[in-house]
Amino acid sequence: MAYIRTYNSQVRVGNWKEDVSLEEDVLKDFLDRRERGELTTQKIGLLRQNILKKMDLSVSTDGWLHFGDVIMLVNPGTERQNSSSNLEEKPREPSAIGINANVSTTTASSIEAPCDVSGAMVLEPSARTAFVVTSVDGSATGDVVMYNQSFALRTTEGFAGELYLTSDHKTFQKCAKKSRLQEVSLTDEPSFLTWWQAVYFDPQERLEYEGLPVPVNTKVLVVHCKTNQCLAVLGKYILWTPYGKEYEVTAQTYLDSHKAERDMNHWLFVTANPEVEGQAIFNRPGPMAAMTPSEKPEMQKTQFTDDQLVEEKQDS
Repeated sequence: MAYIRTYNSQVRVGNWKEDVSLEEDVLKDFLDRRERGELTTQKIGLLRQNILKKMDLSVSTDGWLHFGDVIMLVNPGTERQNSSSNLEEKPREPSAIGINANVSTTTASSIEAPCDVSGAMVLEPSARTAFVVTSVDGSATGDVVMYNQSFALRTTEGFAGELYLTSDHKTFQKCAKKSRLQEVSLTDEPSFLTWWQAVYFDPQERLEYEGLPVPVNTKVLVVHCKTNQCLAVLGKYILWTPYGKEYEVTAQTYLDSHKAERDMNHWLFVTANPEVEGQAIFNRPGPMAAMTPSEKPEMQKTQFTDDQLVEEKQDS
């Protein structure tokens, strides 16, 4: 005999009272959480509103990087000659180091440590992508940063939490999520693990530039002091974040056939454009153009070579 329904939807059967009470409790809990702002959608909206707030970058009038400057650390992307690299399936877009905060690492007032970072493809100055160049050796605010001089990169005050960019040797328990390489993250405790150095990107002229001022908006290497690994952004490893698709950031040195660091390790200390308010610049005439011939490292090298030749001729 086929099943015949003997009641309609208005008939209450079984534990109907308990079911009605449970639905009422769920609705009441939802309304209470919404009033307190504890819903996940509300937390994500508050996070995006605060962390994507526009920030004003520093303006470098002399073209050099200074302690206390608010900058963006930008990778210029894949260079044309390296677009067919085996390490990357497709050309990598320009990206900036950004705070990869989620709901679990965020309170109503600030971001808590530890917190991840990633390569953001939205190159807009905000609380997420702005960093303060901080002294670690007693240099005063406003002093020029030199090549191979240690410094720290700190997030801005307020919601960003004043966290420091840090890294350490990889272990089985602590490494990058996708590539399993040396992890780069943010911490609230400054230490030797948060020390970095700017190194001239061309290895053939690196010694000549050691101790000279670091220019802004010009390619450099950012090297971790403890592990001696270069900061790198990897286009092959994609992270899906609350801010969209982004690249994984690690501390790993990549060398080409000429023993020179590849474009994954190239970075720009991006400052604001003094001519347009609130606009960041990525390329402009280098500050080396304003130096006198005797101050330029390549001219010093040539002059030294010529002096050596004169001395050799006199000796002979």
